Amino acid sequence: MPADTDRELVKRAQQGNSRAFDRLYERHVHKIRMLARTFVDTAEDAEDVAQDTFIKAYNALPRFRNDSAFYTWIYRIATNTAKNFIAARSRRPQSSDLDPEDESRIGEAEASVESENPIDTLYGEELEVVVKDAFDELPLDLRTALTLRESSGLSYIDIADIMQCPVGTVRSRIFRAREHIDQRVKKYSRRD
Repeated sequence: MPADTDRELVKRAQQGNSRAFDRLYERHVHKIRMLARTFVDTAEDAEDVAQDTFIKAYNALPRFRNDSAFYTWIYRIATNTAKNFIAARSRRPQSSDLDPEDESRIGEAEASVESENPIDTLYGEELEVVVKDAFDELPLDLRTALTLRESSGLSYIDIADIMQCPVGTVRSRIFRAREHIDQRVKKYSRRD
């Protein structure tokens, strides 16, 4: 029996079939978590963003007209939810408590690093920090476009639909984001 399309599942969910929405959730939650993880610092925060995204989608589903693909619509909701999460987090005071689970992960990471070449490990870690810092410095519109392209593998057309802007703007944002990161990496590499 062929799998139901998103369009069919949306139609059934709009008619009150909760199992159809559950199938949409199961089909897309992993990608939404991955997308959210590129915006937020922890897997727990990404899970919160993903859950909020699907709650918002469920509540808005009666108004969804199937003018675009469901995944494009849910990505747009996820992107906006992640942006709102970031804005809300910046207004809250930061907690400095270290979770006991994080402490055990740190110990495991330190143990695995001991077996690697220290110079290569240090260079790789420094480069990773440079790339992450450069990414974090990007304006949110550039970061969003790059994330949707690189982490989610979406087409420029889908990204334009999600970000509600022309395809040319998406291409420009992705180019500018990559250029910024490249410049930071080159600057880091030249310091040796």
